[in-house]
Amino acid sequence: MPIEIESPEQLGYENVKYNLTESSVSDTVVSSIQLTINELKLCYGDHIGKPELRAMIASETTGISQDNVLITAGAASALFIVATTLLEKENHLIVIRPNYATNIETPRAIGCRISYIDLKFENSFAVSVEEIRASIQPATRLISLTHPHNPTGTVIPQETIMQLAEMAEENNCYLLVDETYRDLNLDFKYPIAASLHPSIISVASVSKAYGLPGIRIGWLMTQNNLLFEKFLAAKEQIFVCNSVIDEEIAYQYLSKKETYFEPIKKHIKKNKTTLLEWMKTETRMEMVDPVGGVVCFPRIKKGEQLDTTRFYDLLNSKYKTFVGPGHWFEMPDYYMRIGFGWPVAEELQQGLKNISLCLDEMRMEK
Repeated sequence: MPIEIESPEQLGYENVKYNLTESSVSDTVVSSIQLTINELKLCYGDHIGKPELRAMIASETTGISQDNVLITAGAASALFIVATTLLEKENHLIVIRPNYATNIETPRAIGCRISYIDLKFENSFAVSVEEIRASIQPATRLISLTHPHNPTGTVIPQETIMQLAEMAEENNCYLLVDETYRDLNLDFKYPIAASLHPSIISVASVSKAYGLPGIRIGWLMTQNNLLFEKFLAAKEQIFVCNSVIDEEIAYQYLSKKETYFEPIKKHIKKNKTTLLEWMKTETRMEMVDPVGGVVCFPRIKKGEQLDTTRFYDLLNSKYKTFVGPGHWFEMPDYYMRIGFGWPVAEELQQGLKNISLCLDEMRMEK
């Protein structure tokens, strides 16, 4: 998958001076948080997950208890568990696109039939309930979406979520809501989706919002007890239980998350202002303003008619600036994902300036 092969982790962070590819906030340093793990026993952990951690996650909303929360190795494994548990070759999936690669590639590997609901820039990347309804088939087992959305930063109204959940129930399937960016919807935090309806499965993690991707802790939630048992069985076959160190770090961090999250929120708001101000002046590009998360998906206006392969080569090699090109998300390369939560303010400012300078140079080459 290009998004993995071309990622800064694989290219080497030392080769990326202005990193605007990241879809998360900046990574947390251990010394910046207060951890007490010296007495931790390195045993097999609870197969469902540390009870106190599950209770803390569930406490954010009504309608969900710790018994509805399964701790996983990051959100990626949760998505893998959901797909491999619910989908077989003769089944059908409806997935919003663009989307996080795992939500598409795992079903493809299973070989099930897939209907893609392509979000459109001209419609502000809004999800169409009627388009999804028209794609339902007798073999449909799962409707998959992300909210807030990666890579566009758009959010889905709760009314739409409920309509889709009721549609899933009527058609004997499930609604998967990948809500890893939920805590980054700073203006209004929606309830955990799984708390709203028994047909909804929620997936999230501590990676994107809290800068803790290195501890590989995520979770999935469902009110459906039978489905929960199937997910647990799948988890046990894949990795039995989580690392007790990872779970303990997540628990201790989340127990004080408001303290740790306050400077993160200030940083995001400042960087978002920088992004929006740049977009006002960069008339060769257009964007649907991001509402949730720390990513956006602007595009170079079609009238520019530039060689996108040359553009990204020049942006990377000369300007040492990296963004997520559209092909990461099976979209044309005049789209790009820009992450504004990870870079420090100066890096974001210069990275955005470099995009403009690169466009200048491309225009001169014509």
